[in-house]
Amino acid sequence: MKLQQLKYICAVKKHGLNVSATAESLFTSQPGISKQIRMLEEELGVQIFSRSGKHLIDITPPGENILRIAEKILQQTESIKAIAHEFASPDKGVLRIGTTHTQARFVLPEVIKSFINKYPNVSLQMHQGTPKQIAEFVANGEVDIAIATDQLQHFNNLLMLPCYLWNRCIVVPKDHPLAKSEQISIEQLAQYPLITYVYGFTGRSKLDKAFSKKRLTPNVIFSATDADVIKTYVRLGLGVGIIASMAYNAEFDKELVGIEASHLFEPNIANIGFHKNIFFRDYMFQFIELFAPHLTKSLVIEAAKCSDDESIQQLFMNLDLPTR
Repeated sequence: MKLQQLKYICAVKKHGLNVSATAESLFTSQPGISKQIRMLEEELGVQIFSRSGKHLIDITPPGENILRIAEKILQQTESIKAIAHEFASPDKGVLRIGTTHTQARFVLPEVIKSFINKYPNVSLQMHQGTPKQIAEFVANGEVDIAIATDQLQHFNNLLMLPCYLWNRCIVVPKDHPLAKSEQISIEQLAQYPLITYVYGFTGRSKLDKAFSKKRLTPNVIFSATDADVIKTYVRLGLGVGIIASMAYNAEFDKELVGIEASHLFEPNIANIGFHKNIFFRDYMFQFIELFAPHLTKSLVIEAAKCSDDESIQQLFMNLDLPTR
């Protein structure tokens, strides 16, 4: 059994059992991957994948268990490398961050600037996606740290820590009927076509919940994952925008009026997360603390020892999160 074989079977799973796509992503040949998988199955005496002709069509029951352990082994090999790098070059390395557009565009710039000034020899890589994609990035070892609004509770191998609260604001063109309103009701919003985030993204569920409580149905005519895209279509007069407050800047969004909406919608919590089996480089602790100052190295280490979400909630129960 070789680590390369374990890498191949995990990569095949990641690529939806498409060996051709797997080979392309690993810069190797399709026959080479197929041969190594066959050799591993012969050595173990079980099939990891079921087949139809030359095509892989499913993961077998023993294959599910083998893959679960293989993923842990590969994660541990990365930890071994990280330990070696930490002692050999503590201020050098790579930090891979998975996050949403909102965080990348409106929250992280100053954090990253400070981090690069402190760790000029650490290369930063940013991977953007939906909360689900970001969780998969962490689970697959593609990123070290995840930053997202929505709790990624469906991924048991991730640990999510609360960072800050954020609210929404309503954005409209300056000549819109709502532009002069100091406070808007949910009933008023329901009368207009809305432009906001796609469902399952950037706290969209709490927006829908606010309308549902009043037995109203929001008329969402356009949705996007990107606040800049939402503002673009609001400028065109297509509807009323509902975005994260941090995504509105009166100086740069001069054509729009921003109206505070924290009284309409429950605040959301931005979280930072990582794989439960990660080995922390010292600069990772520093990045987390730059992003969320209350998440000190000692607190992150204590949280990493928690066995379940309830323990983490207890740990942060008396903490007043800042609002952005």
